[in-house]
Formats: sequence, C-alpha cells, structure tokens
Amino acid sequence: MLASHNLLQNFTAANSRHRCRINDTWEEGNFSADGLKAFVPLGPSGEFSSCLRYTNPQFHLLTSNITVNTSDTEECGDGWVYDYSVFPSTIVIQWDLVCSQRRMRQLAQSIYMAGVLVGSIVFGGLSDKFGRRPLNIWSHLQMAACGVGAAFAPSYILYCVFRFLTGTALSGVVLNSYSLIVEWIPTRNRALSSTATGYCYTFGQLVLVGLAYLIHDWRLLQLAACLPFFIYFLYSWWIPESGRWLILTGKTNKAIKELKKVARINGLPEEGEKLSVEYVTSNMQREIKAAQKTTYSVLDLVKTSVVRRISICISSSWFSTSFSYYGLALDLQEFGFSVYIMQTIFGVVDIPAKFISYFVMTYIGRRVLQSSSMFLAGIAILANIFIPKDYQIVRTSMAVFGKGCLAASFNSLFLYTGEMYPTVIRQSGMGLGTMMARLGGIIAPIAQMTSEYYHHLPLIIFGCLPIISGIAACFLPETLGVPLPETIEEVESSGRRMKHALPSEKIDLKDTMMDNLHMDA
Repeated sequence: MLASHNLLQNFTAANSRHRCRINDTWEEGNFSADGLKAFVPLGPSGEFSSCLRYTNPQFHLLTSNITVNTSDTEECGDGWVYDYSVFPSTIVIQWDLVCSQRRMRQLAQSIYMAGVLVGSIVFGGLSDKFGRRPLNIWSHLQMAACGVGAAFAPSYILYCVFRFLTGTALSGVVLNSYSLIVEWIPTRNRALSSTATGYCYTFGQLVLVGLAYLIHDWRLLQLAACLPFFIYFLYSWWIPESGRWLILTGKTNKAIKELKKVARINGLPEEGEKLSVEYVTSNMQREIKAAQKTTYSVLDLVKTSVVRRISICISSSWFSTSFSYYGLALDLQEFGFSVYIMQTIFGVVDIPAKFISYFVMTYIGRRVLQSSSMFLAGIAILANIFIPKDYQIVRTSMAVFGKGCLAASFNSLFLYTGEMYPTVIRQSGMGLGTMMARLGGIIAPIAQMTSEYYHHLPLIIFGCLPIISGIAACFLPETLGVPLPETIEEVESSGRRMKHALPSEKIDLKDTMMDNLHMDA
C-alpha cells in the first residue's frame, strides 16, 4: 500500500473542468449552455474560459460573433463551478486549487515528497542506532495515524502537514523493511526476495486504481489507503530484529535467540542448537571490534575513496530514477486517456520489467541492470520529443516503456544499495539513496512547469538525467555473489578488485557462517 500513498494525488488531486460562478440561476456544472457566452469568454480552443469572466454581461454576443476587448474581463470573484462527471470530490474542488492557486496542487505533492526526504534522513540514522525493528514498528503506526489525519483535515494547510508526516513515515517503512530483507535473506535468494517485494508495490498501484474507481470521495479514498497500516503495525511486532545488527551492537545473546527461532520455524532446530556466543564472536571478531571502537555517522559515507565513489554514483542513480519516474507517473492526465486506464497500464508494465530485472540481477549482474535500465529509460523519454502529437498511442507507449525501465531501476537500487554498503553504515547509505530519490520527487513537479518556457524542456530534462546516471552506474562495484560487507575497511580493500574477482573467490568463513548456516536455518 506504499504505492497508494505515493501516487494517491493522481486521484485525490485530479484536475476537473471549471469555470467562474455567475449566479445561482445557472445550473452547477453547465459548460455548454449558449447563454454562458454572455458571461464567460471563450478560449482559443472554443471552450469557455476556466479563470475569467466578463465584468459586465455581453448579451450582444448571443446573436453575433463580435470580439470583446480583453480588458472587459476579470478573474473569478465568486468562486468556481466544477464538472463533477469524472472526479466529483478532490482537494482541488475542496479548496479551489485552480487558476491563481493551481500551483498549490503540485505543492501538496512536493510537500509530501519533502516529508519522505526528511524521513530518509531521520530514520536512516536512528535505525542504525536503535535497530531496524523498533523504527519499523513506529513507522507503520505513524503512517496509519497521519493518513487518518489527512483524510479528516479541515484545511489545506493541515492536509499538507499530515501528508508531510505520512511521507516521513513512509521512508521509515521502506528503509527498515529493505534492510531487514537484505540482512536476513541469504545471498543467493536476495534478488528473488527483493523482486517479490517490488511486485507488492506493483500490485499496490493496481489496488489504488480499483479503490479510486470505487471510491469517488477523496477523503474516503485517503482513509482506505491508510487504514491497512494499522494491521501492518500489529504484525510488525512479530518481525525479528536483524541478527547482523544485534551482533555488531554487542547484543549477541539476543541475536542467537532470534537465529534459533528462525531455525525452529524452518524445521531445523538442530542447526540452531549449534550456535553459541563463542562460535558467533569467533567468526565475526574483527567486525565486532571495528563496530565497538568506532562511532559512525553520515560523514562516513564520504570519508574514504571507495565508499565516497559509491555514494556519489548511487545518489545520482536514486535521484534520476525518482525524478523521471514521478515526472511520468504523477501527470497521467496529460496523456489524453482516462487516468484510470493510464494508472493501470503504468502499473501493469512493472510486471514484465521486474521479471526481466530479476533474471538480469541474478545471472548477469546488478551493475549491468542498473546502467542499462537508466540508458533505455532516458532514450525512451527523449524519443517523444521527435514523435508528433497526433501519434498519441506511440507517445504513450514510449512513456510506458520508459516507466518500466525506471521501475526495473528502482527494483535494482533497493537491493544494490544495501549490498554495497557495510552493515555499520548500511542504513545511513540507504537513507542517503532514498533522500536523493525524494529530492528528485520534490523537483519533478517543478520541472513540469518549465514547459511554459519551452514545450519539450521537461522531456529533455527527464530524459537526459537517466542517461547521465547510467554512465555513473558503470563505476559502481558488482555485488552479484558477493557476501555482505560488515566494515568500511572491507569495502575499501575489495572495492577495486571486486569488479574482476570470480564469485568463487568471494566466499569467506563469515559469509558461510551467516548465510549458509544461520540464514538458511
């Protein structure tokens, strides 16, 4: 249901046809009456103006085509009349976010993305300090409570406040969920688990379409998207803390307890009984000492050369993927088709995209997938500059293909980022990546406004950045078949040779102990 919150404003903040309110004698939503010509000027396309009305009735226009001086018009002073046939209830209609206030619609989405940005900074550091499990539990509760608050917000400002807090909670859910996946799942199964999780997000996009089609009131739709998180909050207490994090923070006894529980669940209690404090600490002595002696912070993401290169390149990929993804996904009404159909198509395209990405990640490599998906996405978006507007189906197909490539990139990034950073700063690294992604999500609506200066400028921006990031991704280390690094020193020592080493050369005792024995158990 995270997808429902990210893309919710495609429906709760959808644009509706509108015109100036004249007086109470005119029927609400009447956009075709000939009598309106005396009160509302016609636009270049022959439709009634959305934001202007005549200062005085021009009854002579009912029988002639005389042009009226534009100085005889004024802005809507008595409100607007809306077309309720497609979207009978939205925040646009609720708070009149049209004409001079039309940017407030995009601002609401940017504020939500700003919350996701802040959450990635806050929850990334906190979960490295206090653990993945408690922050995951809290994030689900905050997500549910603030979602309800947004549904009952009496004003636009309070709505934005609750959406901001919902965004911060979403980052907590994403960061801690993926870290738990990466740190609990064995190396050979991580790509499958990550892809399966990505399909849940895809399914969420389709669920959103169904909910929006059945629920036309924006408050009820907002409520339907957040209530399931109360259920997620309850079962999140059952999810165990990361065994790796517990060991590296000195809570070895608790880690062994969690590992034995996993062994019992998987029907291998005898494997769990082999574990002891001495056995675990002897195999991870170097990593434990490194974690105890050093206090880590976000500055460790740029202090050393290899980690700094990883941080710069992965930040570029996160930013560009999110920037272009939301640039396409949050403006579905611009394609000229039903927003329900477009949302369905944009959701369905993720199914083959993530299916292909799984096989590329598993058998070819993470770096190949990351780089190629960004290149293809950029080319697909730029292609629409040269396709005439009359070829609407072709233009839409290219945009859908580009969105599929960006979905594959997202599928890769969550796993790839977690595998490149060592355990001691993994959450901080994930936080940096998602922070850059949300920064891209914030700027995407602003980039759409550049069309006022040049019609194709948004496409140029949305297309060029993924290509640049695809080049940057070529400088990232390959992590296929590589055990998770525990310390910064490991990343620095193996960063340059990791590109050329064979998978069989990358298995050590620590990985065998943690992955093959405990994690399989």
